[in-house]
Amino acid sequence: MKYDLHLHTTASDGRLRPAELVKLAAERGLEVMAVTDHDSVVGIDEALEAARIFPHLYVIPGVEINTDLASGELHVLGYFLDFKDKDLAASLEKIRESRVGRARKMIEKLRKLGKPIEWQRIQELARGESVCRPHIAQAMLEKGYITTEHEAFDKFIGRNGPAYVEREKIKPVEAVEIIKKARGVPVLAHPDDIQGLDEMIVELKAAGLVGLEAYYAQYPKHVIERLVKVAQKYGLLTTGGTDYHHFGDDREIALGSADIPRACIEKLFEAAGKHIDLS
Repeated sequence: MKYDLHLHTTASDGRLRPAELVKLAAERGLEVMAVTDHDSVVGIDEALEAARIFPHLYVIPGVEINTDLASGELHVLGYFLDFKDKDLAASLEKIRESRVGRARKMIEKLRKLGKPIEWQRIQELARGESVCRPHIAQAMLEKGYITTEHEAFDKFIGRNGPAYVEREKIKPVEAVEIIKKARGVPVLAHPDDIQGLDEMIVELKAAGLVGLEAYYAQYPKHVIERLVKVAQKYGLLTTGGTDYHHFGDDREIALGSADIPRACIEKLFEAAGKHIDLS
C-alpha cells in the first residue's frame, strides 16, 4: 500500500475534494499518488498544497482523458504534465464542453423515460467542473429511480442503455498528443477490455505513448501478468492504480490497494526526468 497512480476527486466524478483525498492517502501510508481526474486538472493545485504537510507523500499532477472507439471507450492517463499549460487547458475545456452537451441530452432521454432530473442538480453535483455520468447516476439515486448508482449504468446510461448518448469524439491519438504537448507521460489506462489492443498500442506508441496500466487493482493476477508481457513486448513501462472515487459502495477497490512494484514507480519518474528516493 505505497503507491496509487489512478485517483479521482470532485474535479471530475470523485466524491472527495483534492485535499481530502491527499489526507486519506497520507493516512493510508502512501508514498506516491497521482491525481488523475477525467478531462480536468483543476484539482491539482489544491492537492499539491494539501500535500505540503505530508513530507512522506509525493503527489504527481495527472489527468485521465476519455476517448471513444466504435467498440467502447479508451482512456489515456497523463503523468507529470504541465497542468498550467494554456494549450492543455484549452483542449480539456473543449472536451468538458462536449460532456455538458451529452449530459443534457441524457437528461432529456431520461425525462421521456419518465425519470426526470434537473440540470441544476447535475451542475451542483459536478461543482462546476467536469460533468460525468456518475453525477447523473447520483441524481437518479436521490430521486429514488434506482437503488444503487451502478443500476443507473446497467439499466439507463450505460453504453447499451436507453438514455445513453455518445460524446463528441476525440481520438486516442489526440489524447496522447495533448499529453505529450503538455510535457507529460502518456499511459494507456485499464487496457484489458480494449479490442485490438496490440494494433492500438502500435498506433499510440507512434504518437508518443510511454506506458501501460498493467497493475490495475480490479484485474486478477493472470490479466496483470499478461499485460506486463504486452508492455515488455512493445517497450512500454507499466503503472497501476485503483481508479478510486470514494463512491462508498461495496464494489469499489480501496485506495492504495493496487500491488505496484517499486521498479514501476522508478521507471515512471525516470521517464518524466524526475527523481525520487524510495529507499
